[in-house]
Amino acid sequence: MPKNITSAELREKFQSFMESKGCHRIPSASVIPENDPTVLFTTAGMHPLVPYLLGTPHPAGTRLTDVQKCIRTGDIEDVGDASHLTFFEMLGNWSLGDYFKKEAIAWSWEFLTDEKYLGIEKDRLAFTVFEGDEDCPRDTESWQLWRDQGVKEDHLFYLPKEHNWWGPAGITGPCGPDTEMFYITDTPACGPDCSPACHCGHYLEIWNDVFMQYNKQKDGTFIPLAKKNVDTGMGLERTVCTLNGKKSVYETDAFTGIIARISELSGKEYGADEETTRAFRIVADHMRTATFILGDDRGVSPSNTDQGYILRRLIRRAVRFGMKLGMSEGFTGEIASVIIEQYKDAYPELLRNSAFVLEQLKLEETRFERTLRQGEKEFEKVAARVENGVIDGLSAFHLYDTYGYPIEMTCELAKERGMTVDTDAFAEHFKKHQELSHQGADQKFKGGLADQTEETARLHTATHLLHAALRKVLGDEVAQKGSNITAERLRFDFSFGRKVTKEELAEVEKLVNEAIEADVPVVCEEMTVPEAKEKGAIGLFESKYGERVRTYKMGDFSFEICGGPHATHTGELGHFKIQKEESSSAGVRRIKAVITANQH
Repeated sequence: MPKNITSAELREKFQSFMESKGCHRIPSASVIPENDPTVLFTTAGMHPLVPYLLGTPHPAGTRLTDVQKCIRTGDIEDVGDASHLTFFEMLGNWSLGDYFKKEAIAWSWEFLTDEKYLGIEKDRLAFTVFEGDEDCPRDTESWQLWRDQGVKEDHLFYLPKEHNWWGPAGITGPCGPDTEMFYITDTPACGPDCSPACHCGHYLEIWNDVFMQYNKQKDGTFIPLAKKNVDTGMGLERTVCTLNGKKSVYETDAFTGIIARISELSGKEYGADEETTRAFRIVADHMRTATFILGDDRGVSPSNTDQGYILRRLIRRAVRFGMKLGMSEGFTGEIASVIIEQYKDAYPELLRNSAFVLEQLKLEETRFERTLRQGEKEFEKVAARVENGVIDGLSAFHLYDTYGYPIEMTCELAKERGMTVDTDAFAEHFKKHQELSHQGADQKFKGGLADQTEETARLHTATHLLHAALRKVLGDEVAQKGSNITAERLRFDFSFGRKVTKEELAEVEKLVNEAIEADVPVVCEEMTVPEAKEKGAIGLFESKYGERVRTYKMGDFSFEICGGPHATHTGELGHFKIQKEESSSAGVRRIKAVITANQH
């Protein structure tokens, strides 16, 4: 070590290895979750597979492997250090009631240590397992399986639930212990009690095997699952960084091309000083994430709500730090082009949607310029009220939160006028805002994909009928852009260039209710992608599903590919009522609707 390996090589090595173990390679799901009201983006490799981990059969079988595009945005303000990323790739393999601990641990060891694969020196690896508590026993099985591979006892650690347990996805459901794998770095141990639970840098986590073997009940007890699952995750960027002996993910091939282009456009050198390095990293990370959000087949436009709001924050933060580096207008498209070129083979949707990516970036840069001008006007109003030469923290935060006006610019304008800003008070308001954002980001899965109740199944089925009715009334230009379901209502986003009229909405509602009253069976069939296309099914074929897909047909009315829960007959849905139609983002409309007991 270090061992020279590229991102593309690790991506391919991992999936090929898992294929040799009988796992079927499936493509990455969209970064925008379907029908999950609790998270804005796909946050982990297991996220799109929750229905299958809960028992729905997967079209590709019981052994799977993939590389999932993931986005986590709870720590946007931390990006700029050596390790924080908002977009990352997660390598994974899955057993849906098939192999379990013995195979998963043996394969993990083989992939990590065999010279054909990663070839890590055995003494450079350490492992943790669940120490047990009053709920569930110590995971002595995993401990012994690592020992059987030849792992020394002083490289094995028992740790509590906070370190070695996953789930459940909601309040109840499948969960279980995990075993984590760590690379031992040249950073010295922090003391005699140093372990992978430390954050001293001596141990770097590179892989995690989750063993879903329990079902948590409403009363808080844990009972063994009849059908056990394995879910593993290896962060691609972090692993490449570790294997290549780099100090930062930004020094790996995931970023070198992007950073080189930023350097060309800015005339600055990465690493010149701390402030410049941080600006480079922020622009590189945020532009990569924005490009993947825009380039997704379910891509959204910048807006003031949901995914569009996060996208807008990322682009504007990139523009702001790009301006600091001295880059001129239009640089976002230049950097996005490098990212598309870099990832087009692994994620062809980026090339497919490149025109949309570049168009939206150009529009948002222009909008941000207007925002800055508006912010300056608002600043003047604030400055006119100042009597003691100090702009209070709440006013500064209001400029940031309401107008998107950066605090650094508020400070610069204040300085020009011989004023100061109460940045400590601003920081307090900002911290409260961040805590609320983090609370929202932490509500992973509760009531979302894991919530397969009769209500969500009926509403999910209703989205199919709504989609079909919209295409009949408005034309085939209508395509699903997003779906968000709770037990109370459905929300459906679709591509359409204008407001839908009251008459058109009434006709859509009428068609859906006619399909419900027909009480036709909801017929599920598995078939290959070409067969589904030939038979006229609609859906996102390339980006979400493997070579075999599950289709749902409702009479002659609706025929879609889908992986979610459904009713058995349309008659179970009751009465369909549209509550609201509005704009979601540029070229995308949103309908909110409910179903109620039959109106007879």
